[in-house]
Amino acid sequence: MTFQFLSPKPSSYTNKVDADGDIDMLLKTERENFETKVVTPGETITHATQYMGGHGTYISPETNQRLSSVAGVVDRVNKLISIRPLHTRYTGEIGDLVIGRITEVSQKRWKVDINSRQDAVLLLSSINLPGGVQRRKTEADELQMRKFFSEGDLLVAEVRETFQDGSFSLHIRSLKYGKLRNGSFVIVPPALVQRCKTHFHTLPCGVNLTLGLNGYIWVSKHTTQTVEELAIYSNENEEIDQENREAIARVCNSISALSRHFMCINDKMIMLAYEASLNFPVKDLLKLDVMEVITSEVSEKMILLKAGMRR
Repeated sequence: MTFQFLSPKPSSYTNKVDADGDIDMLLKTERENFETKVVTPGETITHATQYMGGHGTYISPETNQRLSSVAGVVDRVNKLISIRPLHTRYTGEIGDLVIGRITEVSQKRWKVDINSRQDAVLLLSSINLPGGVQRRKTEADELQMRKFFSEGDLLVAEVRETFQDGSFSLHIRSLKYGKLRNGSFVIVPPALVQRCKTHFHTLPCGVNLTLGLNGYIWVSKHTTQTVEELAIYSNENEEIDQENREAIARVCNSISALSRHFMCINDKMIMLAYEASLNFPVKDLLKLDVMEVITSEVSEKMILLKAGMRR
């Protein structure tokens, strides 16, 4: 008697393992439907009945399907589905990377605009001293607070704590955080910015990209200097040549095109939009018809990429 061993059938589950070691048993088709999906009011989110509804969802009494009550991005945590509205203030979580602008210098703290309902607070004790010196902050440091950050300065920080009134406490105790220079500032709806493993990217076009989860994005010149060599509280911008200026402007305009057409924003989407924009001069990228061409090409490429991944 001969035995024939058949190869196992390909699993229809994603089998992704998270940081806690839990296996995600969501079907591949369901995973693709939930990721980067923008819905409008009344649109069907899912036909499955095992999901719990969060903010922005309701069940249709006629079809028993879960529908969206607002326009936004589908957000799924295990079996809980909610909608993040497109036009809303930033409501963050501990550990979020945000970009903000200093609005006020007060006693032992700065107030920072991070696109939320209230200004966030950055305490003097939550920053790194020049040179990375680790010591308690003194009265002399308090008198020199404007040498660290003054009104109008842009910075990248991490959410340290959230409060019930909707405000946040920030910190920049890592050398990768600090004052932003040598670049351009872009504002998009916070719901469009995707959460990634890292929000610091160096794009193939030669520019640095910092994606703030609060909808503030910073596009800057790429530097080969190490973090220790940089003056983290300096206000002087470096010399930027014409080629880098055009690359920064093209990336910024590509982000604006994605935002205008409510497309999710991450480093891959930005690079697809950047490549599609190379057929046009930088000054024409903010024209509505050019934006339509760029975003249509990005959508077609994403469809092809998803089709290739299914195979």
